[in-house]
Amino acid sequence: MSSQIDQVQSPCIRNCCLDEQDICLGCFRSLEEIKNWSLANVIEQRLILDNASFRKQQKLQN
Repeated sequence: MSSQIDQVQSPCIRNCCLDEQDICLGCFRSLEEIKNWSLANVIEQRLILDNASFRKQQKLQN
């Protein structure tokens, strides 16, 4: 049985614009991660969020 806790909300903020590496400047997911989001399980989605968070931190530091 699935609960709300098992659901991961998409990080999309509707500010979609890809940089030269195909990373969204709104949510910091890669194009592949965006395309695969709805097919990913909860663990994969959390990994995508971790990767996006890391990219965002890297961008803010540069």
